[in-house]
Amino acid sequence: MVLLVAGAALLAFYALRSLPKMDGSLHLAGLSASVKVQRDASDVTHVLASRPHDAWMAIGYVHAQERGWQLEFNRRVMRGTLSEVLGEATLETDKLMRTLGIREASRRQFDMLPTESKDALQAYSDGVNAFFAHTEQALSPEFLLLGIDPKEEALAGRYWDPLDSVGWSLMMALDLGGNWGNEFARLSTLETLDTQALWELFPPYPGERPAATADLAKLYRDLGVYRNTPVKISATPAAAEASGLLASVREQIGADLQRWADGLGDNEGKGSNNWVVNGSRTVSGMPLLANDPHLGLSAPAIWYFARLQAPAADGVKGMDVIGATLPGTPFVVLGRTEQVAWGFTNTGPDVQDLYLEQINPANPAQYRVPSTGSEPAWANFGMRMETIRVKGKPDVSHMVRSTRHGPVLSDAQASHGRVLDTSRYVLSLRWTALDTDNSNVVATLVANQAQSVDELLNAFRDFNSPMQSIVMADRTGRIAFKAAGRVPVRTPENDIRGIAPSPGWDTRYDWTGWLPYEDTPQDDGARGWIATANQRIHAADYPHFLTQDWVAPYRQERIEALLEQTPKHSLESFQALHADVYSAATMRLLPFLQKAVSDHPLAPAAQAALRDFKGEMRADAAAPLIYTAWVDSFTRRVIGERVGQQRFAGLYGKRLFRSAVEGILERNDASWCGAAGCSVASGQALTDALKRLQAEQGDDVANWRWGRAHPAISIHRPFSNVKPLARFFEVRRPTGGDPFTVNVGQYHLDKAGAPYANRHAASLRAVYDLADMDNSRFIYQTGQSGNVFSGRYRDMADSWVEVQYRTLSMKPQQWRSTLELRP
Repeated sequence: MVLLVAGAALLAFYALRSLPKMDGSLHLAGLSASVKVQRDASDVTHVLASRPHDAWMAIGYVHAQERGWQLEFNRRVMRGTLSEVLGEATLETDKLMRTLGIREASRRQFDMLPTESKDALQAYSDGVNAFFAHTEQALSPEFLLLGIDPKEEALAGRYWDPLDSVGWSLMMALDLGGNWGNEFARLSTLETLDTQALWELFPPYPGERPAATADLAKLYRDLGVYRNTPVKISATPAAAEASGLLASVREQIGADLQRWADGLGDNEGKGSNNWVVNGSRTVSGMPLLANDPHLGLSAPAIWYFARLQAPAADGVKGMDVIGATLPGTPFVVLGRTEQVAWGFTNTGPDVQDLYLEQINPANPAQYRVPSTGSEPAWANFGMRMETIRVKGKPDVSHMVRSTRHGPVLSDAQASHGRVLDTSRYVLSLRWTALDTDNSNVVATLVANQAQSVDELLNAFRDFNSPMQSIVMADRTGRIAFKAAGRVPVRTPENDIRGIAPSPGWDTRYDWTGWLPYEDTPQDDGARGWIATANQRIHAADYPHFLTQDWVAPYRQERIEALLEQTPKHSLESFQALHADVYSAATMRLLPFLQKAVSDHPLAPAAQAALRDFKGEMRADAAAPLIYTAWVDSFTRRVIGERVGQQRFAGLYGKRLFRSAVEGILERNDASWCGAAGCSVASGQALTDALKRLQAEQGDDVANWRWGRAHPAISIHRPFSNVKPLARFFEVRRPTGGDPFTVNVGQYHLDKAGAPYANRHAASLRAVYDLADMDNSRFIYQTGQSGNVFSGRYRDMADSWVEVQYRTLSMKPQQWRSTLELRP
């Protein structure tokens, strides 16, 4: 008992020391004057400085105070140094990051930035380093349990540097702006399907024809790109038996990160909603703007809400901006100034192309390039040796190859070697975000200084990747939409158009330039409102090609319908829209389920639960669960059998194939369902689903609940992978919705333990009231603190589930705390 009491006392003492100092004063060398850091009743952090440099330095210090582990983990991911502390389990992830060259691209891009942007990133880095170098605050438990001490690097000013902030912008582009996975998936399935079947599996956007006119199956067969010997496609290996907690963490985080890395380049489910209405459609007579970006849920959350205020000084324009900052960067990414507000959704243009690079059979150090004569021409691969330090093991040397298009991705993607004959062909990546003139930092900095829609439009001219569909509104009453970001131009002779890997030696598949900013889609809100939800954002006659892989328009059409339905909008009507869980996609397929015949003993009760179901994906209902399990089972059975279950396992989860299933059922397509027809396959899928649900939720269908199978899980890295710790570090709440509802709940069906869990959802919700900017609202799914011992770690979770908000004000009624940072 004495030992237990002593241990509890030590833990309590440590937990208290690990919390940030929020009142009083602290020394921060490098400031030119004192900075106030105040937290309001909504727990928004207000950084009030006398010059922009000091504000950027202070927010770096605050991010390190509150989100130290988040910074540590993220910098190791993008630098490719996870293995240095986690061992060889994360080696493949490190190889991928080194191959992509995130750090090298960041260096090139930073060197091209104007002085003001460089100074902002340096000030931020100085603030982060100052915290880790000199703090008396105990670091959060992740540092302790994994034996990481950043002090030495921080004292030398190397712990965080400006390249890390540029790099984190690239990592966001990698997460949101990728489609190389779709290109490779098409290449893979064409080993067993013909081109017509490919378009049935990956249908184009409703009303469009396939963007690629080439017979892709014939092209790849004629080139001989596939392996002759099948290679077993296995799931991500489970963690090996570990002798202790640290070893277990390392193995589990390696498996988790490999799943994450395998999902890069797949943009399905990575979307958002935003909408804005002008004063003619609001009760107040002034615009209202709403935003909810859909990102992977994590604990702590990806966002940190803060205000940055500083007058002009040292030739730098002043700012007063409040909203969602991204720990790792010194700016408000989504939010408002005193006069203008904005919100993002992911546009999703095709800004990544894979190229088949043919290897010279006479010299494997060379690859084929365009030739002016009849004979093939060859050039040497670019080579760069990377040394990766591995905890407890010798250093690993990793050769990074590159071509005229970019890095050879096949050298760091094991899945490529299972499909391609890599002795003859490899895949290289062309990606806009890696270009030297990527100036996202400039765009975000200038947006933080904007006071009108016109100034925002000018700021986002410099935005590169990932392209965003931006809605905006200002205090003059103006609203607007602009797609901001760089999109490549492809020639009319390009008959593949980036839909699948193209022959790298054929110049017709090269990019020829960039779509001018003036020509990207835009809207001035003549209808009285604007809404985007990752659907096709231009008219059918738009003359430029952006992508084929738009998100099905279910969410956008629902938002449109509800906006039209209400003559005059208010904060309450926007709140109801944020909370909406009606799924038109469910209603499209529901008749097929209701006609399904199953001999399972629970089938009558299941059909009774479905009888009055109207597509509301409520957490407290059984029907959404039955529907989701049925369509999941149908997809696994029908598509899995056609493309091969091993190949299917490598594709499913990253994508749902829902558009393919809709077409198969509506055509009653026997080439997919089998000679017995789709009604038989549908009945078999219902039987499969009921067996699974009975095992998981019991024999009484009336007690089945969608929310029980569909909890929102904000995962913690690495401790979500350690069962005894996961319950403390994760944030879980039952939720409704599905991938097609406005209140979105995207699941990853390859997660065997919880396939229907809500893993991709509203990473924040915000409503900006242009009639009274201090009446604006926000919420997200965890809390401001990144320390599990803090009461602020998960204190927003219940409000987020209930679609409640906190006030987002520059003039709060009271301060919870006041800290002075002194030079």
